[in-house]
Amino acid sequence: MLSQQELSDRFEIQDLVFHYAHLIDSKEIERLREDVFTADVHIDYSAMGGSVGDLEETITFLKASLTNELFPNSQHLNANVQVRVEGDQATGRVMCFNPMEMGLPGAGTQTFFLGLWYVDEYRRTDKGWRISRREEVKSWVFNTPDFMSL
Repeated sequence: MLSQQELSDRFEIQDLVFHYAHLIDSKEIERLREDVFTADVHIDYSAMGGSVGDLEETITFLKASLTNELFPNSQHLNANVQVRVEGDQATGRVMCFNPMEMGLPGAGTQTFFLGLWYVDEYRRTDKGWRISRREEVKSWVFNTPDFMSL
């Protein structure tokens, strides 16, 4: 049976995961610094063609790639949040279904879909739970533009 603290920890981590998705989709990238990630976070987005690095490298990558011109719309639906809490540390695996609308060279847009897992490490901080490590693991892609290699 889970204690009240364990239940609270799991709900807080789940809210953190959902908040991350909201900030990405609303393109509020700077808020990831304070609201989602630890200062020493390591992020690996390479499975879907993204950056690998620390907080600054990740923020720079996200600001450059998630522009309204490149991706006018996206949704990161997180589900099957699996969390294991051990004191002030936790690990998790989160399913992400990610439709993306991409601006095409010349004109028009194309909507494609990504299926991936986030494999995470979390740490309790004085500001609450934060992601201290995140790795994307590719599951599948559908309808990506021909020039994309995912």
